[in-house]
Formats: sequence, C-alpha cells, structure tokens
Amino acid sequence: MVVLPTRHLYGLGVDALNPRAVERVFTTKQRPRHQPLLILVALPEEAGIYAQGIDARAAALMHAFWPGKLTIVLPARPVLPEALTGGTGRIGIRLVAHPVSRGLVRSLGRPITATSANLSGHPGCRRIEDLQPAIRAAADLVLDAGPLLPGIGSSVVEVQPDVVRVLREGAVKVDVIRTIVDGPVAGP
Repeated sequence: MVVLPTRHLYGLGVDALNPRAVERVFTTKQRPRHQPLLILVALPEEAGIYAQGIDARAAALMHAFWPGKLTIVLPARPVLPEALTGGTGRIGIRLVAHPVSRGLVRSLGRPITATSANLSGHPGCRRIEDLQPAIRAAADLVLDAGPLLPGIGSSVVEVQPDVVRVLREGAVKVDVIRTIVDGPVAGP
C-alpha cells in the first residue's frame, strides 16, 4: 500500500486487481464495504479492459477531461475484485494527472486504487505531514511530492444507457458536461 499524490490530495494506492490488497485499503481506512473504490489507469484505452459500456458519450468525456478532473462510473468487468465495486457491479475510473502517480500506474502496468489517504469520514490531506498516524503506519511506502495545490476534487459521472448522471459536481461543472454529452445529463 502506497501513499501517493493525486491532483489535490494524497491517496492510498494498491494493485486494484489484488483482492487482498483491496481489502487492506478498506481495513486501513475503516471504510464501509459498500462504498466502492475508484481506480486509476495510465492510458484512456485501458478503461475498456476494466469497464464495459464505453459508448460515444463516455469516450467524449474521457477525451475532454482526461487526465484528471473527471471520474467516470461504468459497469465493471469481471476481472475486477468484487470488493472494489462495493458490490455495485460498477467501477469509477480516472486517468491520473499527477506525474508521480501516473508513472506508478505505468510502471505497474495495472490499475491502482486512489481513495484519499485518510480514515473514512476524516478530511484528506494535501501534505504528508498531515497524514494520520494510522495511515502512515499502515503504508508500505510514502511518495512525498511536497504540498499539493489546493483545489476542487474530480467530478464523478455515471454513464448509464439512457442518461449521464452527475454523482458529484467537482472540478468539472454540470453545465460543461452538458456541452460535451450528446443526450440527457442529470445533475446532482
């Protein structure tokens, strides 16, 4: 388990295809098992390895907002551990923007998790010095990229057959998503 920089917060990364590693994230964070974890990929075309239903709308969103800023939720492929999806059968995917994390995903050649490096329900941290002692103690490696820039987290959209649903408005506003998607967009 690695503490790694994402855009604005440090995250916990493990091999997303390793069920024991995924369980370790849930245990370390004290995260409820029904709350899915998202995965980071290194290239847009890798999304299709781990998710189904990548239609023209999902592809347009990936093209417009990756790397960074947007997490896209799609039906998960069976290759992913069930625990990763929180039993929903769906997976959030983002092409990571931070060069350290992107390099880690590329070198591993597999997706990694990217949940915030904090105990569930507590604020995330922009500086390694602010990591909670339990998170620091559980991590096998801490990649300190210095203080991360303040900002808004990624927006989260779920691409469904009949609608694109904004689950969390973040760095990409609903109105901007509407300009990219051909079809209905439901706001949060």
